[in-house]
Amino acid sequence: MFSTKKSQNNTQKSPKQRFLFVLGLVFFLMYFILGMMIIFWKELPIALSWSGRLIMGILLIAYSFFRFVRLLQNNREA
Repeated sequence: MFSTKKSQNNTQKSPKQRFLFVLGLVFFLMYFILGMMIIFWKELPIALSWSGRLIMGILLIAYSFFRFVRLLQNNREA
């Protein structure tokens, strides 16, 4: 009826750790969406050429995934 399988982290996270995890997810999404907006939103009021917008968007998306990987690593350790 009940599974005896234990999770990797069998202790409950503190409210501070949960808050920081959720905040990390919010910033991951924010950087990812900002990168997508810079690439695809044509009327965005930024004076950049197309290649500059593409590079800036790709850098923001790469940075968001870097933050996401670090967030997952920190979540497993804590």
